[in-house]
Amino acid sequence: MTAAHAFGQPPEIAPVVFRAEQITKTYGSGEVRVEALRAVDLQVQRGEFVVLLGPSGSGKSTLLNILGGLDVASTGRLWFGDEELSAADDAALTRYRREHVGFVFQFYNLIPSLTVRENVALVTDIARDPMPVDDAIDRVGLTPRRDHFPAQLSGGEQQRVAIARAIVKRPDVLLCDEPTGALDYQTGKLVLEVIARINAELGTTAIVITHNAAIAGMADRVVTLGDGRILRVEANAHKLQPSELAW
Repeated sequence: MTAAHAFGQPPEIAPVVFRAEQITKTYGSGEVRVEALRAVDLQVQRGEFVVLLGPSGSGKSTLLNILGGLDVASTGRLWFGDEELSAADDAALTRYRREHVGFVFQFYNLIPSLTVRENVALVTDIARDPMPVDDAIDRVGLTPRRDHFPAQLSGGEQQRVAIARAIVKRPDVLLCDEPTGALDYQTGKLVLEVIARINAELGTTAIVITHNAAIAGMADRVVTLGDGRILRVEANAHKLQPSELAW
């Protein structure tokens, strides 16, 4: 029993990876001014699987892009651990993305003239401590396809290559924007299984955007957005496996 437990304190919780305070994002000006985010407060703990849920235009992608250092907030403050991203310059944000963040988007952005292995290996040149390329490919179940070109792969296989490319640099966080949006039901579940396995086995914090409420069942917490605001945050008492999801 730890001292904290002995004195009736709650058990230690995982460190906070992201802390956002009163984040806003405004595009344009005057009559064409669009408020994409409005006073967003959010904390994400290390190793969590978080789903950002909401309709198109709710602010999900804007929030994810700010967390990933692809965009900056108009006002408010954002920390990654002890580093204040909202005070970082372009060079610091580039370093942050390179060293700490893996991105997976709806469209795979693979280089057609490169094989699976070559597409994944590209990222290792800018990583501090990359895992072996073949290990990353194996983790997404594509070892037999590693010498194939993107045109020889299904959509789900291409998305798994994109995930391997994102995780080969051992990122602290994996940010996924509609990773199943271009896939059919069964293929989408296979991709979600890969993301869940990376989260569980490597302890990688995973944040997944979706408009599909069924996917929320596999998250530790579900953050629902609407009109640029966080409407509610709910914890799942029982997380579902991707194979248990139905939509």
